[in-house]
Amino acid sequence: MTELTIRRNIENDLAPLARLLADPDAMTLVNPNAKQPFDPVEWQEKWLGEMHDEDFYLVDADGTEVGFFALRVGIGPEVRHLTYVFVAEEMRGGTGHLLASWIEQAARDLGALTITLKCETDNAPAMRIYEAAGYEVLSEKNGMATMRRDLD
Repeated sequence: MTELTIRRNIENDLAPLARLLADPDAMTLVNPNAKQPFDPVEWQEKWLGEMHDEDFYLVDADGTEVGFFALRVGIGPEVRHLTYVFVAEEMRGGTGHLLASWIEQAARDLGALTITLKCETDNAPAMRIYEAAGYEVLSEKNGMATMRRDLD
């Protein structure tokens, strides 16, 4: 596997995300409520526009963005809610466990004590990654699992 790192999207640059989500199926996986094709204004104003939200890119050794995730403020500043997780298809198969640890570190760096998320229950690879990383299922409703992990 190629060397990967994450970088915080402090410039609010959504061009890499637009490239990652150019395929309508990818967009639907990440955010079924977003307009097609990718609209950076909509994403900035509606999906990633909260003042204390932070988003991150997964970057390969060449500096190309190959993944994305956002950490929204949850119930209070000590909780971060993971949203919009995406990894390019060619990078899947082993990247998820690494990404889970980076998500936890990013949340800790933002002062979080807990991470919450929602995952489609039929997304077996994602469910396995989150459960292996220590997330517990709090509830399941309408094909979605609400999960939580308290950080040490």
